[in-house]
Amino acid sequence: MRALQLVRGWPVPNVSAASVVLAPGAPPEIATEGDPDHRYRIASISKPLASWAVLVAVEEGLLSLDDPIGQPGCTLRHLLAHAGGYPFDGPDPITGPGKRRIYSNTGIELAADAVSAASQMPFDRYLAEAVFEPLGMTGSELRGSPAHQVWSTAADLTRFAVELVRPTLLSADTAAIATAPVFPDLSGIVPGVGRYERCSWGLGFEVHGDKQPHWMGTTNSQGAFGHFGGAGTLLWVDLGAVHERAVACVALTDRPFDEWADTALRVWPELSDALLAQVAAQGAARVAADAALDDSPAAGTADGQPEAR
Repeated sequence: MRALQLVRGWPVPNVSAASVVLAPGAPPEIATEGDPDHRYRIASISKPLASWAVLVAVEEGLLSLDDPIGQPGCTLRHLLAHAGGYPFDGPDPITGPGKRRIYSNTGIELAADAVSAASQMPFDRYLAEAVFEPLGMTGSELRGSPAHQVWSTAADLTRFAVELVRPTLLSADTAAIATAPVFPDLSGIVPGVGRYERCSWGLGFEVHGDKQPHWMGTTNSQGAFGHFGGAGTLLWVDLGAVHERAVACVALTDRPFDEWADTALRVWPELSDALLAQVAAQGAARVAADAALDDSPAAGTADGQPEAR
């Protein structure tokens, strides 16, 4: 993908980027820029990975999304959706559940602790067995908090992106719930980006919604979902921006977001828009080529002779 070459100009020591295009009935088309196997701390992209594992535990019957966890009235669903009332970090809630979208490492950590207790297994091991190993994510490892301390590679995250579009570890219904708005009318802040009256979030995934400005592209659909990380990393999946094709984008760097936030919030949307435009153009070219083939004189029979009528 030519669009991925834009990352060559980013002011970072190292960058690895990848795109995934999935058309119905076709294998994934994957393109990369930089070393796809270079390992990075992916920071808060850890949250979607951890949440996927939590949802595996839910489908296994170890716990349910409506189980009470934490302060009174708080459930697993609240925690995964950043609606549990907990602060960015720290054990003490700062408001009641379901009142505001408060981005919270604590909420994800409490959810992971609940899985560990129910499975009688450390969460890093559960995450590996539930997600990393079945998806072949051999370069991924949790080294601390499930909210922000996964190390991974662009190659591994493309495997996860394919899973998000064509789930194999979760049912399609559970995957759809995870990647659509939960408690959709809550206001809140996306740290480092802005405050929004409707701060859309799924279960571990940020949902684009009508947020503007945003770290995704201006042409991403409202249903696009993903996450960015404070280590200068991003992952999004868009099922609705380019006709019937699903598109995903991964970009990993090793420069902290806070050091280049203004630039990142300019070049990340540029990359996203360029990628979506390129996929759309390629799709249009294929449609035109197919139409020309259908209209050609040789289209009637295998030997190029007109069909008998």
